[in-house]
Amino acid sequence: MSVAYATAFGRNPEATYRQIELAGQTAEADGPALVQLLYDEAIRALRGAAWAAEHGNYAMKSDKVTRATAILFALEAGLDFTAGGTVAPALAKLYGGARHTVVTAAIGQDPRPFRDVADTLDEIGQAWRAVRAA
Repeated sequence: MSVAYATAFGRNPEATYRQIELAGQTAEADGPALVQLLYDEAIRALRGAAWAAEHGNYAMKSDKVTRATAILFALEAGLDFTAGGTVAPALAKLYGGARHTVVTAAIGQDPRPFRDVADTLDEIGQAWRAVRAA
């Protein structure tokens, strides 16, 4: 008799651990902390996609591109256009452009577009972190 969770865990323990860790973090996160987690996860996914592109790991690249794209959609969906002033439309444009860049880069083997988007999100994430700390 096999146990379903043990089978899933046995396939990729690292991925299972990351999912459990992320679920724990998001359960305790307020809105701004959740946005920070999304930035961190998107950056991690994009850097993973860059590594995968460099090393010809197409399955991993596909997985990371899918994850990064989903996170960019989630970030855009969470924008408050009523209270967000001019920042919300600017971020919507940035997220849309980032998605386009990531999806276009997914076809090729150049890791640079993934790194460029990750660097941009990292800059925004650092600013977000600084605002939250103030």
